[in-house]
Amino acid sequence: MSLGTSLNDARKNSGLTQEEVAERLGVSRQTISKWELDETLPDIRQSKRLAELYHVSLDELVEYDADVQEIQRVIQHTSEETQQKVDWTKLWGQMYPILTTYQQEVDVNRYTKPLRALLADLEREYGYNKQDAFLVLKDILGKLWTEGNETPAHL
Repeated sequence: MSLGTSLNDARKNSGLTQEEVAERLGVSRQTISKWELDETLPDIRQSKRLAELYHVSLDELVEYDADVQEIQRVIQHTSEETQQKVDWTKLWGQMYPILTTYQQEVDVNRYTKPLRALLADLEREYGYNKQDAFLVLKDILGKLWTEGNETPAHL
């Protein structure tokens, strides 16, 4: 996606017109249009002000993805009650079938005790509640996965 498209999508997602953005930045509407059409580029200061105006980081603005932003918005506005109704294993299982089949193959109890010990250690050591300890452990596992699948910088 081009920077212009990202700027256009972020502006629309923020509910602002080109005129409103131009006024807030002290530039012409035509300047905003040229940025969104990739005819010219905003300088770094203007880009930072755009990111602030659109409530995204500069990195997010440069790589703006309207679909990702919409998913994030939906998640942020989904009540706990609604989240409890979702069968997350079934939903994620559509993308990752192993989540629906591993229970028949893996001795889950073998892993339960060591994982409970890790959770209890996080609760005790850092004062986390059960949910926070679980989320921290999940994040640690995610980092292990990411580190194990990174392409070496020299390649």
